[in-house]
Amino acid sequence: MTSQSERYALVTGAGSGIGRATALAFAQVGIHLALVGRTRSKLEAVATEVAQHGVKVACYSIDLLEVEQVREKIATIAASFGPINILVNNAGMGYTASLGNTPLADWQRVLTLNLTSVFQCIQGILPSMRERQQGTIINVSSIAGQQVFPEWGAYCVSKFGLVALSKTLAAEERYNGIRVVTISPGSVNTPIWDTDTVHADFDRSSMLTPETVAQSILYAALLPQEAVIEDMTLMSSVGAL
Repeated sequence: MTSQSERYALVTGAGSGIGRATALAFAQVGIHLALVGRTRSKLEAVATEVAQHGVKVACYSIDLLEVEQVREKIATIAASFGPINILVNNAGMGYTASLGNTPLADWQRVLTLNLTSVFQCIQGILPSMRERQQGTIINVSSIAGQQVFPEWGAYCVSKFGLVALSKTLAAEERYNGIRVVTISPGSVNTPIWDTDTVHADFDRSSMLTPETVAQSILYAALLPQEAVIEDMTLMSSVGAL
């Protein structure tokens, strides 16, 4: 039996960047963690750090691009790891190219990971949250879900879609005791800038840090159950780079 005061969180994209920072921030306040990501070695490294804070932690290597399997796998975690109180949908990819030069396969990959996999994670976790009439779902969007940027078309579309998904989910589930939060950071200094799908030359020293975003996620998660921050925009003091 678990204590009513114990909290369990599932964080996707937990192997690096905002996901890793969020896992560490959660662990520091005693939240147990199910870490989801594609690369087990990265998850295990984060788990080692998390375990130092005395919380329960487990790693789940899941390729969220395989969306046909995501709902079932997330539901299995919710049934076996613990009663998931907090779902942080953080996993995603960056992509730069003009719309006219974006291959269909690339377009579909961006929307699959950044939007459809989130939809499937949500469907995997909703039944258990509804059963308990309690839960918080935090979707990590982007300032690119509020304004468009040339050469970032597929990414912007995926994040605008994520915002719409969050708002619709909030309207549908608030009477089931489920809170939905959308956090939209500006540019964050994460490994996304080192991937082969992103070609941009920004001053990364002026970007937000993953730790700053993680603290905002933690704040939203720890609000009293009767309150919710439905939309949070977090920007570097120098603006949208």
